Order: sequence, then C-alpha cells, then structure tokens
Amino acid sequence: MKNNETMMQYFHWYYGNKISDPDLWVRVGDEAENLSKMGVTALWLPPAFKADSFNPGGNTINEQYSVGYDLYDLYDLGEFNQKGAIRTKYGTKDQYITAIQKAHTHGIDIYADVIFNHKAGADDTEWVDASRVAEHDRNFVIEDELWIEAWTQFKFEGRAEAYSDFKWCYRHFDGVDWAANLDPQHAKGIFKFNRIGKDWEKLVSGEYGNYDYLMFSDIDMNGPEVRTELARWAKWFLKFTGVNGFRLDAVKHIQFSFFRDWIRFLKKEYPDLFFVGEYWSYDVNNLKFYIENTAECMSLFDAPLQNNFYNASRTPWGGYDMRSILDNTLVKDCPTLAVTLVDNHDTQPCQALEHWVDWWFKPLAYAIILLRKDGYPSVFYPDLYSAEYEDKNLHISLVVVPNIQKLMLARKQFAYGNQYDYFDDRNAIGWIREGDAEHIGSGMGVLLTNGPEATKWMKIGEKYAGKMLYDFLGNSNGTITVNNEGWAPFRVNGGSVSVWVFQD
Repeated sequence: MKNNETMMQYFHWYYGNKISDPDLWVRVGDEAENLSKMGVTALWLPPAFKADSFNPGGNTINEQYSVGYDLYDLYDLGEFNQKGAIRTKYGTKDQYITAIQKAHTHGIDIYADVIFNHKAGADDTEWVDASRVAEHDRNFVIEDELWIEAWTQFKFEGRAEAYSDFKWCYRHFDGVDWAANLDPQHAKGIFKFNRIGKDWEKLVSGEYGNYDYLMFSDIDMNGPEVRTELARWAKWFLKFTGVNGFRLDAVKHIQFSFFRDWIRFLKKEYPDLFFVGEYWSYDVNNLKFYIENTAECMSLFDAPLQNNFYNASRTPWGGYDMRSILDNTLVKDCPTLAVTLVDNHDTQPCQALEHWVDWWFKPLAYAIILLRKDGYPSVFYPDLYSAEYEDKNLHISLVVVPNIQKLMLARKQFAYGNQYDYFDDRNAIGWIREGDAEHIGSGMGVLLTNGPEATKWMKIGEKYAGKMLYDFLGNSNGTITVNNEGWAPFRVNGGSVSVWVFQD
C-alpha cells in the first residue's frame, strides 16, 4: 500500500436511531471531501438492497427499516415498491448512485456489502421433501421424510422483471427454518431439503457438524442455476453502480469453491476489484484454512486481532502482556490478506457477537492498525462520529475515540518506510517507521502502554541526528532529540499512546 489506504465501515447497526440522522447515502456524499482529507481511501457501505423487514409504525429510520442482512432482492437498490416501501434504510437508488459518484470525485473507492448466503421474505411457499436436523449437529436427523411448506418462491412482482427475469424456487435452496404447514410449536427448526443432489454444502465451517445453514432460506451454492445467476447479477451490479469491490457476508457458511470461482470470473473483466470476506472466527487457523482453500482470492477481517484487543482492554491495568498483542493473528501470519479492525457492527454493544473493545484501549488499538506497515485498516463509524441508541432495555452511548482523526492523519502523512519493532517490555511496546523519500516529513516513533508511563530508547536512524520530534497526538509535552547514533528517548503517559514525528 504505497499511499497507506484506509477503509472505513460507514455505518453501524443502529444508524438512523435519531430523527435528525440524514439518509446515509446523502451523508456519504456530504462527508466525502472531509473523509478524503482525513486519509480515508475506501468506504465499506451497508447492504444497498431491498430487505424483508419493514415497520411503517417506527418513529425513526432505524425503527422502520432493516439493516439489510435479511436480503430479499439483489436487483432492487431502493427503486421499486416491494416489501412495503420503495427506499431502503439508507435511501433510494438514485441517492446511492450519487453517493458513489461523489465519493469517486474525492478519490474514495466504494465496497458494497453483499449477502449471498440466504434470502428472506419469500413471496410464496412450495411443498418440499425435507428432514428436521438438530440445531447443534446439522448432520443429525431428528425427523425424516417430512413434507413441509417452505418459503422459497421469490417472484419480485413489484420489480416486474426489470433488470432480470430470474425467479427463485425450492431448487435454488437447500434448507429453511420454518415449515408453514406445521403447528406453531413444531414449525420452527432447521429443515434440510431431500431430493436428488441435495445436501448441505460440504466444504464450509465445521461448527455444529456442518455450518452451511445460518438463517432464512439457505441458498444452494452447488446449483448451476444459482452460480450462473449470481455471476450475471455481479456483472450487472458493477456496471450499474461503478463500485470498486465487495465485502462478502458470512463466507464460512458458503461452499468455499463458490467465491474462488466467482471472483476469478469477475476479475477477467475487472482485474482491480477488491474483495474482503467475513469469516468470523477467533482461531487464526480457521482463517488460514479458508485462504488456502480459496486460492488466496480475497482478504479476510482479522477477527483474532480484534479478539486480542478485546482481551487486552478487559484485562486489569497492566495485566495483559502487550508483547503478545499480535500473536495468533492474520496480520502476523498473512499480512497481505488481513483487513484489521478494532470493532464492527456485529461486535458493538447489544449485538449477538458483542465483543466491544473498552474505550480506554481503543487509541492503542487504532495506533496498532493504522500506524504499522502490515494490514489494511478499517475504521468503524461510531469510533469517528459517536453513536447513541437503545436496545435490550439499555441506553448505549459510544463516544468518539480520542485522537482518532489525528491517528488517521498520521497514517496518511507519516507512517512510511522500514519498520523496526521494540516489543521488549510487558506493558510498553513501540516501533519506528523510518520514512521514505516519496513522502516529505514522513517517519515516526510510536510508543504505547497499557500500564504506567514509560520511556523507551528506539533508533530512528543516524540521518536524523540532531532532529527534534514532538507528539503529534499531544499526549506527551515537549520535544525529544535524536542523538548522534540515531537513538531518541521516546516517552508515553500511562495507559496511553504517543506518536512522535519530526518538528520540521
């Protein structure tokens, strides 16, 4: 990454919780110039497609509309009257296209969030031969030879075959979680379809015996009609919107070979597309196994690193050994394919995968993902803008991460050149970036601690002898001077981070 690209997840689960919140697509366009100045080079936007959930009685956008992961129609970007509304939670089709164009004007790429694992909100049922399987062992059949009414017909009558005449039916799915013909006590469950060639996909996550099934109507990725339609849709979507890549949802539940082949197909015409998959596992070996079995076709979010941040932030003062903060992470083992993050919409408070990094540690975590040479960092919306919402009888206030904009600017301006690590203390760790000739004034020394204040001598280079540095974040007062051998006494306050850059 020659110019230190920085991604931003430009939404959170509860966006639109305030009546004053603007449509997200409008906000993207309004903020694009400012984001570019901060150093943001790409925005991961939420699902732009028509979803199933709509509650017209809600008082705010968040209460009315689905976040978008209960996908209904990939071709409806907020253009057709389907599922009770024309727009999506984030705006209309025209607003979406305008947002992309404005972002591009300011040099920002757009990554679309795509859900291929399942569909929701079917228009009608069909009779399907199925077996009820156990929740915690999807290979264990509880009840065989059941004929159920499954919600598997997707007709998209509101779209009236605009853009595509493809209709989905039971042939395109391999399981559902509801049998409409059974009494309510028995209608809920996991039902695997029985017919020639039908089974759970084999090369998926091994959790629960086989983790093909996640929710709603589970798409059968081994079906040739499905593979053809999703390839056709992608070509249409790329041409229609001009996006620069995809965030791929729930990849561990999808036959591993699908995305390998789908990405190869798209890159023949669009070689510069970026792809990042969500394989949420804290075991780095699971991520490495996926990478190996998909021919390194995509990046993955570094969930193990996020887990390290979480554990460090929840450990009593000074108790976590910071020398191990990068151990068993994707950014350490596969740095070119790691998208690093501190939090996301699934880990935020009140979500099923809640794993929120405590506020005091967030500046340290962001320094690690933004100012080191490896990984593609992703900044989370509430960490830059804050967020406030209510869920599960709790009032949640997420505050802006202190100095987050300065950390982003430090990445843009100073974080270049060779890196030398000083992970030689249990609490205080640091590293040097030497700078390079292409970025005037670049070079820095970063020191952070989860314990008491510290001073660490680090070598930034003889060529800087006599130069003075100051803390770009303003956490440490005064300046430090590089001695004749290229060393300087970098300082940091307790439980803090300092980013030392050249005064001139």
